[in-house]
Amino acid sequence: MSVARAERLVNLVLCLLSTRQYLSAERIRGIVPGYADAPSDDAFFRTFERDKTELRDLGIPLEVGRNSVFDTVDGYRIARRDYELGEIDLEPDEAAAVALAVRLWDSPELTGAAHGALLKLRAAGVDVDQAAPAIVESKVRTSEPAFTPLLAAVRAGQVVSFDYRRPSPAELRERTLEPWGVVSWRGRWYVVGHDRDRDAPRCFRLSRIVGEVRKIGKAGQVRRPENVDLMQFVATTGGEVSSVSTVRVWAASGRAAGVRRRAKVVGERDIRGTAGDILELELRWPDTAAGWLAGYGADVLVLEPEVLAKSVRERLVAVAEGDVL
Repeated sequence: MSVARAERLVNLVLCLLSTRQYLSAERIRGIVPGYADAPSDDAFFRTFERDKTELRDLGIPLEVGRNSVFDTVDGYRIARRDYELGEIDLEPDEAAAVALAVRLWDSPELTGAAHGALLKLRAAGVDVDQAAPAIVESKVRTSEPAFTPLLAAVRAGQVVSFDYRRPSPAELRERTLEPWGVVSWRGRWYVVGHDRDRDAPRCFRLSRIVGEVRKIGKAGQVRRPENVDLMQFVATTGGEVSSVSTVRVWAASGRAAGVRRRAKVVGERDIRGTAGDILELELRWPDTAAGWLAGYGADVLVLEPEVLAKSVRERLVAVAEGDVL
């Protein structure tokens, strides 16, 4: 199927699903992008008939009817009650495969066409259901380097190990995990599984995984237990209560005003011939402040804790090498 035809079909579905009215073929021709290019009436009706057949073959239910007794031609719409899927129960490996596929189905071109179709529909005076969900929407993107290897390990049923940065006490520890799944909760990504070090189920935030995720042993060794709700597990055990940690940094004299506003001066020190102050500030989740502190470049140097200092150095090295964290 060509891209133009796919976009036209998506626009047609959006149009027919977003209205409570029956829309005639001529009205659809003026609303849905792609039909106005037809060189003649016959060409439009042939294209429209092919598209209706295509939608029916795809299992999309088209309703044919008239809005009132005064209408002289039939119209079309899609009833949401027949279009929407019921509850789907996927096996763990099936869910992982779908999650991976979803990351690939992110098309700005189709998203723009979808929004344009809805705007044109409203502009034409069609009664649009305001509660209708967007059919084509941008999918969640994640910049966590650990996301892809962990998702692959879940699909393969393979044990992994990684270095994990704890916020309190601030330290770096190696974890060995039998991964059951990767989920997003409250804007953060977590991996859930059986922690071999603690011999208990645990979840780990992906943003705190440092370095590479290492595979251990053969594939097929990990199986997710039945009746385990990963999202519920993260919600009840992964929503950590924020703790406050004291961070000590060096800031060049007269620089890093944003850091200074949140800190107190506890001393002075020259570093590499540059005068500066020793600052102490209290941060919630200090590990997540690495990006903020790295933004000050050479004007700020993290002294304590070492885990935070290392995280800042990793970000600065990545910028110097042209990578993005």
